[in-house]
Amino acid sequence: MRTRALALRIIRQFVRDKRTLALLFLAPLLVLTLMNFVFNGQSVKLHIGAVSLPEPIESRLERADADIVPYSSMDEAEDALRDGKLDAIVSIDHGAPSLLLEGSDPSVSRSVLVVLQKALQAEAPNAPQLRVSYLHGEEGLTSFDSFGPVLIGFFSFFFVFLLAGVAFLRERTTGTLERLLATPIRRSEIVGGYLTGFGLFTLLQAALIAVYSIYVLGMYMDGSIWLVLLMNLLLTLTALTLGTLLSSYATTEFQIIQFIPLVIVPQVFFSGLFNLDAMNPWLQKLSYIMPLYYGADAMRGIMIRGEGFADIRTDVCILLGFSVAFALLNVVALKKQRAI
Repeated sequence: MRTRALALRIIRQFVRDKRTLALLFLAPLLVLTLMNFVFNGQSVKLHIGAVSLPEPIESRLERADADIVPYSSMDEAEDALRDGKLDAIVSIDHGAPSLLLEGSDPSVSRSVLVVLQKALQAEAPNAPQLRVSYLHGEEGLTSFDSFGPVLIGFFSFFFVFLLAGVAFLRERTTGTLERLLATPIRRSEIVGGYLTGFGLFTLLQAALIAVYSIYVLGMYMDGSIWLVLLMNLLLTLTALTLGTLLSSYATTEFQIIQFIPLVIVPQVFFSGLFNLDAMNPWLQKLSYIMPLYYGADAMRGIMIRGEGFADIRTDVCILLGFSVAFALLNVVALKKQRAI
């Protein structure tokens, strides 16, 4: 009887907690649906620029499902490569085939090499040795080097979001926030104080993750460490403001955890860990509302392509916009605690 009574109490708790029921039944379906769209999307073609390339080789590359774009000069092709429009450039230099790889994604570089080598061997088995060079990265660039910048941003974002949400919720459940609201302090001052206090530790965490990854784990680094720290700080600031905002709508730590499959997991699919070009075009547009997409894009640009501040300025402004918007919404969310 006691076992039955305990079981009935737990069942009633679940039935009354609609958010938990939604997490239990709907969140797995949401994640599986996203995975289906990601892995069963459209095929990804290699975009290869061709400069003075013989017609038979171009034809073989096209039959290998590569998108061949002819250019009249090497300078024009290199501009397209720098802009991210191409994965590689193939040319004939003094009678020998030459390949210039974009190089930031090792898997794409390997695919281009395999396709081109097959095309050259089929055309001329005794063709001269292929000369390979890299615009970004190097021959020994690993998958960890390519995904590392994304992982730095993700871990900074995830742990700050989780800790900020739980810590701010504890301020509410212990009565600290209620006592603050009983004073003449403004809501904006409360939000600013919490963000400054939590922000100091998130800054230290972001710096630790970035420095450890680059100087201890030896992750590939071609840009400025200060820009990496700046982007990591902006990501953690966005996570901090978002975490405190969502904690206003939670009553227990478990409900903070419930936001992870709804807020964090979808961002993973759009962060750069998976090829966005493989997704359906309408799904790719969802990346524009994902803060982690902008942070990861800038981090990869800095660390792998050696980009400067001018190249990542758009990402910086968008992340700042997210942080300001979430902070303002935090102020509004405090109205339900105390109307001013």
